[in-house]
Amino acid sequence: MKEGFRQSMAWLHTWSGLLVCWILLLVFCAGTASYYRNEITVWMQPELHGAAASQVSTEEAASVAQKAMEERATGATRWFISLPGERNPATQLGWSKPSQPGEKKRGRRGNFHSEKADPATGEVLSKPRETRGGEFLYRLHFDLHYISAIWGRWIVGFCAMFMFVSIISGIVTHKRIFKDLFTFRPKKGQRSWLDAHNVTAVLALPYHIMITYTGLVTLMFLYMPSGATAAYKGDQDAFFAEAFPGRSGDSKPAGVAAPLTPLAPLVRQAEQHWGGGKVERISVNHPGDANATISLTRAGGRDMSSKQPSLEFDGVTGKLLSTGGDALPGAAATQGVMVGLHVAHFGGPLLRALFFLSGLAGCAMVATGALLWAVKTRQKQAKALAAGKRASFGLRLVEALNIGAIAGIPIAFGAYFWANRLLPVGMEERPQEEIACFFGAWALAALIAQLRPSRAMWRMQLAVGAFLLASLPVLNVFTTESHLGVTLFLGRGPVAVASFDLVVLMLGLGLAYAAFKLKPLPVKASKAQKTRDAAKPATTTMEAA
Repeated sequence: MKEGFRQSMAWLHTWSGLLVCWILLLVFCAGTASYYRNEITVWMQPELHGAAASQVSTEEAASVAQKAMEERATGATRWFISLPGERNPATQLGWSKPSQPGEKKRGRRGNFHSEKADPATGEVLSKPRETRGGEFLYRLHFDLHYISAIWGRWIVGFCAMFMFVSIISGIVTHKRIFKDLFTFRPKKGQRSWLDAHNVTAVLALPYHIMITYTGLVTLMFLYMPSGATAAYKGDQDAFFAEAFPGRSGDSKPAGVAAPLTPLAPLVRQAEQHWGGGKVERISVNHPGDANATISLTRAGGRDMSSKQPSLEFDGVTGKLLSTGGDALPGAAATQGVMVGLHVAHFGGPLLRALFFLSGLAGCAMVATGALLWAVKTRQKQAKALAAGKRASFGLRLVEALNIGAIAGIPIAFGAYFWANRLLPVGMEERPQEEIACFFGAWALAALIAQLRPSRAMWRMQLAVGAFLLASLPVLNVFTTESHLGVTLFLGRGPVAVASFDLVVLMLGLGLAYAAFKLKPLPVKASKAQKTRDAAKPATTTMEAA
């Protein structure tokens, strides 16, 4: 009876983790990569690697951007200007135009245009290849793909809740949670996989709890709308106006032409209002219209909240209309900190690296948990397997899914980056073709794994993933003039590009090491050894890796 509650938690921990582990692994991998989504996008647009953006003040950058938009975005309904910052030296210009009758809409973003410009001159730095870059991976980890974003978020939220239950029940199940942090016994079969699972879980336990809980909080208005609906009597506009102060209203254009007020004085006024805080984003509704409005949002600093204050001005007179986010209510401030913790925009280079490593530990935790279930189940069926019987359908399915997810996802990532370099630059719908390569490679790996989930299949797919990732720096040498070698030996080139090459090289070498350790089993073996081997699935043979 003393072990009843703990044993029930062990059962809950096992099944709440197993049933959703493959989707969770995708979410963890994509989310971990998202900490460097800006750097990934830089790598995937090599045309911009040699372009050097000038360093100017935010006021001057805003003035130059306004002039460039007036020249290029005639007839636009909205302007979006992202001023240079710590991780982005260029000005990002974007604008949306209403679709003309008979004009074909371009995907979910509609008739939207975007380009990067020199902050000092407004000239386009270069015409980079079209790609979703790191933004695809960021969206993938909570929207999924090829399905409605709402359905994707519900699926991810469902899996995240299972993850949260699994973490809490895992803590209850552990008798020696602190000892598990320092215990790893290699080449011990099931015990080794259990140690690996425990170490990766306990080592980054605070991160795992935080990232799972805050992930649910980021979409809490979708998952739990009843409270806001009851409090605001179904008036969603009133709720969002109070929960997200400073949001521009959906004003309609007056239809009367009027010149837009200069942006530079508004930037100066906003930065004085924030005590020196810099402006990061400028959005203009109905530019050139009498009802134009301008919204300025402060750049994120080292504060944890994702909610940055904003100011809204009249687009013609420059009069301050409203302020938002200077003093948030307690609930809104708490929610902003939760979201900020999840996305980690407040972190410097070292903290982002720690978040990235903790994310990799989360990937390993999910993967070893799935492998551990297969190990334990195959050992229970050892006698039947030794007698020549086939593995149960459930065991075979889990082992195949493990190969398709654990070894297949690195293949998908590698195919995505290779497609970025090899697809024709001028190809139509190029970003979607890159994404299709990601899912096509993953689907192929998962399908092949279903045919024969064996030790040889593990080794083959790990080797393919290792080649695709480790060879990316070599591919970069032949397709661009800025790569790891240029940075190491000549001391020039974007640091983001060299860092990307180095990280994928290390990940590829890790996969290669795992594939190397999956040595073929001896041809001759005793009867007792065959019985022991029958208890070891394809997964357990990875223990040395």
